[in-house]
This record gives sequence, C-alpha cells and structure tokens, in this order.
Amino acid sequence: EARLAGADVALLIVAALTDVALADLLGACASIGLEALVEVHDEEEVQRALACGADIIGVNNRDLATFEVDISVSERLLPFLPARVRRVVESGVRGPEDVARLRKFGASNFLVGEALVRAANPQALLGAMVAVP
Repeated sequence: EARLAGADVALLIVAALTDVALADLLGACASIGLEALVEVHDEEEVQRALACGADIIGVNNRDLATFEVDISVSERLLPFLPARVRRVVESGVRGPEDVARLRKFGASNFLVGEALVRAANPQALLGAMVAVP
C-alpha cells in the first residue's frame, strides 16, 4: 500500500515487530523497490535489525514509553552499526551543533521535524544543518 501511494521508504519499528515479521517486511520492501528505514532504540534492537538484514537503520532518540528525548542514545548506538549500514538519527536534532556532535559518532542522515516546525526561519535552520561537514 505504501508503494502504491507513492512512498519511497517504509518505516519498520523493531520494537513493534517480531524478528520473523521484520525479516518478512524487509524482503517485501526489497521485492517492490521500497527502501526500509529500520528504527531502533537500544542495543538489543540494533542486533535484531542487523540480524534481519537491515541496511538503513534509524536510531530514535525518543523513548517510546516516556516520549523523553536524549540524543546520547545515538552516541551510544551508532558505533554498533557496521560501515555498510546507512545511519539515520531520529528525534532531538535541534540545530547544526547537534548535527556536528552526532557526525562524530558516524551519523550520516538526520530526520528532523519538530525543530523545523518550531524555527522562526526553517529554511535558514535547514541550511545551517546541511552545511555541517
């Protein structure tokens, strides 16, 4: 359904899936040319995602139980991801300082929403984030 609706990427949340379901969904995505962003929150979920063959892994800094955000979660988990994995940081990236901080831990992509919505000048904020080497 996501592909038919024009989506290029599906979000697969490890915490909500069994390993069998995750592997099946990764295979289904691949078979129809849909990328899969596999979301993790802790070390165990990282291992599960890797074992199922995920090649794009998003570290969500938002605790799903409390909704608290802590970007040190990405600092802790990103080093567990092998070089072949595209690394995405999700939640809590508020500005170029956070981008620079997380690049040191291997982050290559950032999912930013709230910071842009709240910014007085979203275009300037995004430009500053993208400019970080």
